[in-house]
Amino acid sequence: MKKFNRKQVDDMMKEFVVKPGSKISLKKDFDPSFHIESLSKLEAAELLKTGVLQLAKEQDKLYAQNTYALLVVLQALDAAGKDGTIKHVMSGVNPQGCNITSFKAPSEEELDHDYLWRCACALPARGMIGIFNRSYYEEVLIARVHPEILGRQRLPGNISKGNLWKRRYEEINNFEKYLVNNGIVVLKIFLNVSKEEQKRRFLARIELPEKNWKFSISDAKERQYWKDYQQAYEDCFNQTSTDWAPWHIVPADNKPFTRLAVGYLIQKKLESLNLSYPQVDKTARQLLQKAKALLVSDSDK
Repeated sequence: MKKFNRKQVDDMMKEFVVKPGSKISLKKDFDPSFHIESLSKLEAAELLKTGVLQLAKEQDKLYAQNTYALLVVLQALDAAGKDGTIKHVMSGVNPQGCNITSFKAPSEEELDHDYLWRCACALPARGMIGIFNRSYYEEVLIARVHPEILGRQRLPGNISKGNLWKRRYEEINNFEKYLVNNGIVVLKIFLNVSKEEQKRRFLARIELPEKNWKFSISDAKERQYWKDYQQAYEDCFNQTSTDWAPWHIVPADNKPFTRLAVGYLIQKKLESLNLSYPQVDKTARQLLQKAKALLVSDSDK
């Protein structure tokens, strides 16, 4: 296996970032099949295991310091591997310090509120890592590909007319700026799977009985909107990749590499916060020494 130093890995990850203000093409600028060819599946698993240990250390400091929160927004098309990535990357993190929220079709109660409401209610508290498996971005993605969804959102007529998508991009950018300004760091990741690999994974879900539950006929039907989704995602990335919350487009055709990349991005984001354990003052240290003396003198009888 070719050895990579930290700078080389950082340079590789920079290629996955949508530079704020740029106009990207998913097809031309990002290869969903990209991976480290010299890295075997076993070696990738070992590297991920080591990375998870480092991630757990950073998460422990995040929880103890109780100043920041990390919100990981994970978006992808079906079968890109969101669930598996979350499972493998977060396997060593203290469950007390992590919340995972999956957003599906909104309920009647959620439809009675604005489109950001249900996500705002699920934001991580200080000291926590929150992972959104899909998010408020569905409101400029699936709602754009299937505009009939807007009809169920009970929007006033003057709001549903005009450049709705441009307004929502601005609202999302402002929302994320507000979060970052208040200590909720936003890390946005898109798992970029190819149409060919998605087909292969769908067929595997049909052929393997233990994976049948993961597949529905609607998954296959959505493939006819592939170009529409690609366009919706491109517009979204071009409009909402900002200095305070840029998008990272991670290749998703090779699962071991995808998991490594996502784990590295989360770990690096936590490290950038320069987290540390709280320091106690002189009075507290004196009390600790008194407590220690009491414990040492205790005979346990």
